[in-house]
Amino acid sequence: MDAERAEPPPTAGGEAGADRDMAAVLRRNIEAMRAQRHREEGEAGWGERLAGRITAFSGSLAFVWLHLALVAAWVAVNLGLVPQAPRFDRSFVILATVASVEAIFLSTFVLISQNRIAALAEKRAALDLQINLLAEYEITQLVKLTTAIAGKLGLDDARDPELEEIAQEVAPETVLEELDEEMAARTKRG
Repeated sequence: MDAERAEPPPTAGGEAGADRDMAAVLRRNIEAMRAQRHREEGEAGWGERLAGRITAFSGSLAFVWLHLALVAAWVAVNLGLVPQAPRFDRSFVILATVASVEAIFLSTFVLISQNRIAALAEKRAALDLQINLLAEYEITQLVKLTTAIAGKLGLDDARDPELEEIAQEVAPETVLEELDEEMAARTKRG
């Protein structure tokens, strides 16, 4: 067995078991995220999928090189640098029109893709907020429980002002109101 692949030896605290448990949790979470992403891709309509593919291609170097080659060929033909090819756009008006129409469509596809990405980001942000609120609640309950146990055991640290502050439940509405007031104050100042 390679030294790199060998499991770390178990310690008195059982860290190797904890590492395995953590790895299992990470694998489960990664698989859940992968399944969610697959569901989200499946929920996208054909237009959104097409817009996503076009946007992905238009944001690549292959797209840049393809356009560079096409525009260079167009210019070369219409400047008469390719004698066997007839000049069809001497004033480059057609090239400008094609480029303008392409820009309109590309910007529309990019906006469609960005709207979809923004909706997914908003959904994930809502999930993050819910998890954070749950974690805040659970931590508050744990601090209360730990403080009560310390009090029962007669430990002096049970009345630590920092612990009392942490044990206060946070009302999300209050935090949001504070943030709104702060943003309003910044807007007025700036």
